[in-house]
Amino acid sequence: MPVDNFIVSARKYRPATFESVVGQQHITNTLKNAIKNNQLAQAFLFCGPRGVGKTTCARILAKTINCENLQPNGEACGVCASCQSFQNGNSFNVHELDAASNNSVDDIRSLIEQVRIPPQAVRYKIYIIDEVHMLSQAAFNAFLKTLEEPPHYAIFILATTEKHKILPTILSRCQIFDFNRIRVEDMATHLASIAQKENISYEADGLHIIAQKADGGLRDALSMFDQIVSFSGGNVTYRSVIDNLNILDYDYYFNITDSLLTEDSAKTLLLFDEILARGFDGAHFISGLSEHFRNLLVSKDQSTLKLLEVSEGIKTKYLQQSQSSTVSFLLSAMNIANQCDLNYKLSKNQRLQVELAMLKMCNLQAVFNLATNPIAAMPAPDGQLKKKPDPAAISPEKATKPAPELAIASDPPAVYQLTKPQVEDKLAVKEEIVEKPKVFIPNSHAASTSVKIPSLKDVGKTKEALLEEEDPYIKGDAKDDYTPDQFSKSWSDFAAMLKSEGKKNALTIFISTPPKMVAPNIFEVVVENKMQETTFREERANLLNHLRTALRNFDIEVSVRIDEKAVVKRPYTAAEKFQHMAAKNPALVDLKNKFNLDFD
Repeated sequence: MPVDNFIVSARKYRPATFESVVGQQHITNTLKNAIKNNQLAQAFLFCGPRGVGKTTCARILAKTINCENLQPNGEACGVCASCQSFQNGNSFNVHELDAASNNSVDDIRSLIEQVRIPPQAVRYKIYIIDEVHMLSQAAFNAFLKTLEEPPHYAIFILATTEKHKILPTILSRCQIFDFNRIRVEDMATHLASIAQKENISYEADGLHIIAQKADGGLRDALSMFDQIVSFSGGNVTYRSVIDNLNILDYDYYFNITDSLLTEDSAKTLLLFDEILARGFDGAHFISGLSEHFRNLLVSKDQSTLKLLEVSEGIKTKYLQQSQSSTVSFLLSAMNIANQCDLNYKLSKNQRLQVELAMLKMCNLQAVFNLATNPIAAMPAPDGQLKKKPDPAAISPEKATKPAPELAIASDPPAVYQLTKPQVEDKLAVKEEIVEKPKVFIPNSHAASTSVKIPSLKDVGKTKEALLEEEDPYIKGDAKDDYTPDQFSKSWSDFAAMLKSEGKKNALTIFISTPPKMVAPNIFEVVVENKMQETTFREERANLLNHLRTALRNFDIEVSVRIDEKAVVKRPYTAAEKFQHMAAKNPALVDLKNKFNLDFD
């Protein structure tokens, strides 16, 4: 039985006219107008990724240039002698050279010899050089002169995937056309038209997966299409494409995202284990998860919805899940996934790297709650979260009195809210004297004071008034006394902070240069040079904030100056060394003059 030879779709449905080229309308329209207006350049350079139609457009251009019956829309007729000879492959006026295998100087010289022969029965002689970047340096130089001043009947069409490897002198003599990656929608539409011509049943989701997997190359998409048709027996479905191309299903990403949003870490880890059991790589999974978060973020705004290159069914799922996820969660999760992707290859336990990233994502919502409401998220003594008091449950009498605002956890680590401390009503405090510790007052004698005993004049005053009278820090007159040891400890604590932040230059100044008191609450630091002064001034604001807060005294000031008496040591010059030696041995002067010696 005669059997027809199978022709792959990439060859069978190769475009033969400019109109049939997919996704490169900006180039095909320019070429058609150039032919109609007779404004053809002497050399064209088609560059772009693989499988986007560079060589195809070069052949269509070569056929259309010499067409004897050019159509009004700028297309070749396909029936004249020139078009027929080109389609049959026996045209003497179109020469195609593969520079990947013919890249020597001799090959270019042979091409130059052919250029001298004029065309037969047509206007132009066209030379197509594919993968031109593979030419050697010597071949480029041999081709340069001919490309600069070719005969009027010669047109060169160069095609390459790596424009940066071509000499600038070659680029400057060509009209350059940059081919784009073909859009997913255009590719899926083209695959659907081929499936209809071949009587192949298909699902739109399956064709979209093929188009996405092709990454902008139509030739790759057609090859995968043929593979799926053979695998599925002429029924291209979403499941057959997923199984044959070993692509991770969208449903996995949607289910894992639902688990992350509900903080179900157990389900998340089980889903990831199932993905690994199916043979998928962790790096492939985390990269796809980042893409999934990006698509969810894009789906939250109607203006960016066009950036979502998926089928309508998958787009509906993205829109639904994007409503239940916040922008903060998506951005934080994308950042965690990106860091995991960067560290994946360097990690010795790669599975743990991915699992740790997903556990971090599971706890993002708890982190957001802690940031927005730290009191409610603070652990109570019984280990449960504190609840906000219900305003409706507070009686009017209690509502008039200010509630204590300092919240301290009973178990370490303690969490403090920086508010006014709780102070009992003075009228309810028994009369007793509490002595304050003795403090050091600069340029004054040490004194001990005590808390005032409540008297009748305090009757009728509110808690706020009594609190301000007792605590000048709250009233704003923050001038608490402090001892030299307390000041030194605060200074050392700030130096420790610099060390933890890795600021070695500033740390050296704070360790080696102790401050000197020049007046009450006024300190001065003496440094040796301008660089140290600049470094200290950069940290001065943070230092004052630390000292004033720690010592509860906002009158503290710290200045810096350069020690003018510091002696800068410099090496002796050759003349100075000679003078020093000549003072001890005058004969050296005679020796220098006798032999006419000089300093180096």
